[in-house]
Formats: sequence, C-alpha cells, structure tokens
Amino acid sequence: MSSTTLAGPRSPESIGFGGEANPYALYARLRAQAPVSHMSLPDGGQFWLVTRFADAKEALSDPRLSKDPNKVGPQWRATVAQPTDGEDASLVRHLLNVDPPDHTRLRRLVHKGFTPRRIESLRVRIQEITDDLLDAMERQDGPLDLLEQFAFRLPVTVICELLGVPLDDVDLIHDWSTALSTLVADEEGHARVADASLQLGSYIAALVERKTVEPGDDLISALIAARDDDQRLSQAELTAMAFLILVGGHETTVHLIANAVLALMQHPDQMALLVNDPSLITNTVEEALRYEGSVEVATWRFAAEQIDIGDVVVPEGAPVLISLASSSRDPERFKDPDTFDITRGDSAHLVFGQGLHYCLGAPLARMEGQIAIGSLVRRFPGIRLAVPADSLRWRQGLLIRGLFELPVHVG
Repeated sequence: MSSTTLAGPRSPESIGFGGEANPYALYARLRAQAPVSHMSLPDGGQFWLVTRFADAKEALSDPRLSKDPNKVGPQWRATVAQPTDGEDASLVRHLLNVDPPDHTRLRRLVHKGFTPRRIESLRVRIQEITDDLLDAMERQDGPLDLLEQFAFRLPVTVICELLGVPLDDVDLIHDWSTALSTLVADEEGHARVADASLQLGSYIAALVERKTVEPGDDLISALIAARDDDQRLSQAELTAMAFLILVGGHETTVHLIANAVLALMQHPDQMALLVNDPSLITNTVEEALRYEGSVEVATWRFAAEQIDIGDVVVPEGAPVLISLASSSRDPERFKDPDTFDITRGDSAHLVFGQGLHYCLGAPLARMEGQIAIGSLVRRFPGIRLAVPADSLRWRQGLLIRGLFELPVHVG
C-alpha cells in the first residue's frame, strides 16, 4: 500500500490496496489525521475511505449509502468495476449489490436454503475433510505450502459440496475467483477479469440449468426450490447468488485460516496458549479476524445523497469504501489493538459487516476456521514458518487480505 502526503479533497491521496505485510501504519495515520479520506486508486479512480471504528460501524448500516452500483455518480463511474461488453452482467445482481426492497426479498429467499440447520449439518463433514488433509500433510517430507494444501483445499471442498459443484472443477474455480478478486489497473488486467467473469458466469449458469432439471441435495437445488408466497429467485438471480456464495464462500475463508495460522506462528506465546487450552479456539478465530482479517475493506457503497460521515461531507454519488482492517486496529475501540491476544475478552469486530448486509455465511466461516485451526495445532503443535516472515508475498486486491503462499514445516 503506497501513500503520499495527505492533501485536501481536490488532490486525493493515492492508495494501492494489498501487497504489503504491514498496511497498518498508514491506517493509523489516516485515523488520526483524516479518518474519512478522499483517495485515488493507481488507475486514478477516486473514492472516500472510512477508517475509524465508530464511523465504520455507522456507515455499514447507513441506508443513505446504497449498495446499488447504478447509484454511483457519473464523474466517479470509472472507479467502480462495472460489467462491460466483455464481462458477464448476470453476476452483478446479488445480495451485495442491491438495496431494499430487492435486498429484503433476495435475502429472505436465500436464507430458506442457507439455514443454520443446514450449516450445522456440515460440521462432521468439515472435520472429515480437515482430518484427510492433515493426514496427507503428515505423510509429506520437508516444507509444504499450507495455503495451497490446507487453507485452500478445505473451504473450496466444503463450498463445492454444499452447492453441488463437481470437485474436479475446484482448480478452475480457484483460478477464476483469484482473477476476479485481484486489483487491476491496466488493460491487460481488465481483460483477465473480463475473461474470468465470462467463463465463471457461463459455468454457473450451466450448473443452475442442470440443477433446475435434475435437482439434488445441495444448496443450488434448495435455492431453485425456495419460495416466499408466490416469489422465487429468477434464473439471473440464481446465477448471481450461486456466484456470490461460490466465490465469497471459499476465498475469504481460505485467508481467514492462513492469516490466523501465520499470526499464531509469529506469536509462539499465543500458539502455546491454544495448544495447552483448546477451548480458546473460538477466541482465537475472533482475534485473528480482528487482528489480520481476510477482508480488508467492505464492498462498494455509494452516497445516494450528500451525507456527513464523521466531520466530512461526502458528495452525492461518490463511491465509499469502509476499511474493516483499519477499524479493527482502532485504539479508540480496542485496547492495545496492534497486539495479537487470543485471551482478549472483547473482539467485537466488523469483519462480517453490520446491519442489513451482515454476512450470511459468517456461521459457516467461523465453523470452518475453528475446526481447521483447532485441528491443525492439535496435530502439529510445532508448526513453524519455513521462510523468513518478511519474504512472504501479500496479494494485491481491493477486498482480500491474504498471502500467495505460506511455506511451513509441520514436523
């Protein structure tokens, strides 16, 4: 993440999300000097960035901040990646991109297939997948990539089985979702995103069509069957929701697991606490989400009217990003926020959002994180980095805070 001297609204500060081991020094400066900052991306797109916890919590629930990309003002339209002739517009109309009443209807219908009972029923299967992956790691000599061989394999297998996606296709899906969640600022990058969007959109649309004719015991089939009085999801809505669940349902959990394990390895005193007291696993996952969460900023919002956020006037139509990473390190909300402490009694972060757009998949992500990390440290209490920490490469993207790889020794 790069920065220049803070400037007024006519000269926004430049920011490049991701790619740095420690973006938190910049966030601390922004919280202190310009908690609602006028910013620009490497390609020149402009937006407002919210960095303090109190402002972030309020903004996440403010109905004047629309989720509908059609509400972005024309002078800022280039900031927000909108489907072009080369992309698949059918992937856009999902829960993260609509406001009430459409959001209310969609969430109610989706919840009928995404019930707590269905999620809880996955617990035994998640443990089985975890144990199989740990068995494979135990048989391997030398260092291994924890990200590829564990943190990725578990969530992608779980979400594919949940949705009814063939497991033979997981590597394709991972490639597409990685392309879609990586920051781009040139024509070549936009072309990769457009290609991934078209391929993934076509794949999901075909899967939905197949499940419509041949339903199974999976979430896509449940969404197809979901009704609310006479309402049900359209084919385009089904495709968009399956896309959101497939990509969002594994990508963020991959880095939740990897970031948490990295934090534990870098803090051996905390690792020892968890090894000696497995009941701390719930606290560990919440503290890891707060300390090094896998989602750096919430998805785009747009000022439906001129509004005040903190002491700053945000103009109508302006894009707004809310930094979950910065809010989680706000000393006005958390004591010693830069300390990783799994005994912390208060980790009430905003990583899963707030209000209407609170993450529907939060219970599944928490369950996977607790099972994966708890099982890993029980099996390999001496797990350690196989490379210097400062050599680890962080991904560059607007949303995901995560690594390219995580080489470790488990023996």
